[in-house]
Amino acid sequence: MMTDPIADMLARIRNAGMAKHPELVMPASNTKLAIARVLVEGGFLEDVRVEAREGRATLVVRMRYGDDGQPLVDGLKRVSRPGRRVYVGHEKIPRVRNGLGVAVISTSKGILSDRAAREASIGGEVLCEVW
Repeated sequence: MMTDPIADMLARIRNAGMAKHPELVMPASNTKLAIARVLVEGGFLEDVRVEAREGRATLVVRMRYGDDGQPLVDGLKRVSRPGRRVYVGHEKIPRVRNGLGVAVISTSKGILSDRAAREASIGGEVLCEVW
């Protein structure tokens, strides 16, 4: 039984980048799909789609690499965990690496990047940071 599927997703992305895999497959959920879409919009991942494999919905994520073959995801950090939730107001949304990274925020309007949450002036739970 998995207690933190978001941390599992981040670990899979980190491991796939270090192993230079072109894509990775994981069990799908709406939350994971929304987080992956934020990372695609931020330019860290190439593409994300949901496929039915063996009768179950799976998330297929295409990794993105630079010209030198290094993954564009340099680091991932799970901020809010099941044992310690971290909530912020819109004025306290963190800037990751002076704007070079993305904080993923779960808001009342859905899962957004830190920039989109600041523009909409809504806070929420800080799920993770990616740089």
